[in-house]
Amino acid sequence: MSAFELGLYTFAELMPDASGRLISPADRLRNVVDEARLADEVGLDVFAVGEHHRPDFAISAPAVVLAAIAERTSRIRLSSSVNVISSDDPVRIFQEFATLDLLSGGRAEIMAGRGSFIESFPLFGYDLHDYDSLFAEKLELLLALRASERITWSGRHRAAIDDQGVYPRPIQDPLPVWVAVGGTPESAARTGLLGLPMALAIIGGEPARFAPIAELHRRAGEQAGHGRLPMSINSHGFVADDPQTAADDAWPATKALSDRIGRERGWSPITREAYDQSTTLHGANLIGSPEQVIEKILYQHGIFGHQRFLMQFIMGSLPHAKVMRAIELLGTVVAPAVRAELAERP
Repeated sequence: MSAFELGLYTFAELMPDASGRLISPADRLRNVVDEARLADEVGLDVFAVGEHHRPDFAISAPAVVLAAIAERTSRIRLSSSVNVISSDDPVRIFQEFATLDLLSGGRAEIMAGRGSFIESFPLFGYDLHDYDSLFAEKLELLLALRASERITWSGRHRAAIDDQGVYPRPIQDPLPVWVAVGGTPESAARTGLLGLPMALAIIGGEPARFAPIAELHRRAGEQAGHGRLPMSINSHGFVADDPQTAADDAWPATKALSDRIGRERGWSPITREAYDQSTTLHGANLIGSPEQVIEKILYQHGIFGHQRFLMQFIMGSLPHAKVMRAIELLGTVVAPAVRAELAERP
């Protein structure tokens, strides 16, 4: 990676809007493709889609959605955010993203993670007691698949592979694999030891508290001889022409989604006061005018020294036109200013 990269990620939320109307999954997915097309046109670097297996999200097959996006875009990188490799087959993941890489002219990436929900484990016949070993073993297999055309491998959770070829092979060699980390020190250190870039999700609290996690990844990579590894910060955000519009537009969708998930996990409902605090310079959400978002990305870069920033719009219940305007501002105002400032820094 050279210049600082900015982009978007989405899970295609399906939440009622302010009037109670619920967008259909078909319309939501068409909007996602349209959003990715615009992100490509305005010069953003990455568009990522994540995997969930719930009624309130429209994407369970990231590679399929990214393949549709590939046909509407020309230069933007296409990533998952994330593939839940613990409950999937790494062979199929590799084949799907190798195919995507071929279709897109070498723009595919895999972002591997454990996932923030557990529905996929019983759905695909896995035991949650094996949560950690599933991820470690399947990540090992995924990395072996990208390293060699023919593979011999055995493990606990999947049938052994005896000198078999895995096809097609991607354009990129190796196919990029990032690991998504939610703040677990062990995960950050292991990602660094493996020589893999890390996507650090910061969706609550003060970002500065995550600095030790970033340092663990960086130090582990350097001690293992991999040099300075790339890192992405992935956070919630929204951009509008002025600060109040951004805050007011994003608030209903943020509250609806946060409270819905919170009821499942025993969290208290989010208050407007807490939300407003999260949008300040030291908070987790990058919600505001272009100038505020620029300031916050640069502030966080001073903490982490990262090479990529991806923003998730809380857009399940936001009008499509407002989402498109936010993408336009992110690509034409925020991204050029951030890149120019960071290019001047040592």
